[in-house]
Amino acid sequence: MLNNPAPTLGQSAMRGLACKCPRCGEGKLYQGFLTLRPGCEACGLDYGFIDAGDGPAVFIIMIAGFIVVGSALIVEVKYQPPFWVHAVLWGPLILLTTLVPLRSMKALLIALQFHHKAAEGRLVERDRP
Repeated sequence: MLNNPAPTLGQSAMRGLACKCPRCGEGKLYQGFLTLRPGCEACGLDYGFIDAGDGPAVFIIMIAGFIVVGSALIVEVKYQPPFWVHAVLWGPLILLTTLVPLRSMKALLIALQFHHKAAEGRLVERDRP
């Protein structure tokens, strides 16, 4: 393991957005579009701790939904185009606003998970009176 100091929150966020290793910022995080590597090839960090779950998808759905639905409502109220125009306009915008940022959002949440040392919740045994 390297003796690098722990990254700051800003460094962690930038490493996440760049899809790099959350510890060293050198190694690649992905081996496919959303498939994670088993570990960092630069510092050897095991990526087994990663559990982003559905968080990235939920954030993207909310952001993309706001953009697309807001845009569609504005266009409908201002211009009242036929329905085929809506299909032509919003289909590509949906793909653009969901697929493009999904990889970076997942990597950002992974980097923040690493930065804050997030782990699975555990119940603590307590003595009962």
